[in-house]
Amino acid sequence: MKIVGITGGIGSGKTTVAKMFQDFGVPLYIADDKAKLLMNTSEVIKKELIALFGEEAYLNNQLNRSFLASKIFEDANLLKEMNAIVHPRVGEDFIRWQAAQTSAYVLKEAAIIFENNLTSQYDYIITVVADLDKRIARVMQRDHTTEDKIMAIVNNQLTDDEKVKKSDFVITNHDLDQTKEQVRIIHQYLIKTIAKN
Repeated sequence: MKIVGITGGIGSGKTTVAKMFQDFGVPLYIADDKAKLLMNTSEVIKKELIALFGEEAYLNNQLNRSFLASKIFEDANLLKEMNAIVHPRVGEDFIRWQAAQTSAYVLKEAAIIFENNLTSQYDYIITVVADLDKRIARVMQRDHTTEDKIMAIVNNQLTDDEKVKKSDFVITNHDLDQTKEQVRIIHQYLIKTIAKN
């Protein structure tokens, strides 16, 4: 079974694209969703995040996401320390999940594959790209946030050009019908290529 990573900058539409692969029957693991779940349910992670950020990290026993967001985008070191707590646990969870799958390949959506030097964990990597103005508009609408906060995240991620150079496939996500066709072509290629090996 091959592991295909799908990544892209904030607002690129990587989850939308990942779900198009899911429509072809490809099992999908969304790392950010699992990270949020584990940050709310794992007592070990809770203790470590409280030790890192203080008691304000949780409100009413739920992750205080706005507080954490304000801290990590002011301090890149805090972001690295938080990722060092959460990402290994997500990695362990993914391995357990993958073991239960039976398809030719699985898709793991993760925002910072390249930034965290995780390319060796994947057999293929797909990067989703979109114009920055579209990405900003999508995230402002989705998260009810400001352009400044979005740009702080964008500036913590590699540029699309840098990601494209390191990717096996690139999907340009401007028009949904065209995006679906790109997904179909890549899916068929992967199925054929994996079957030969």
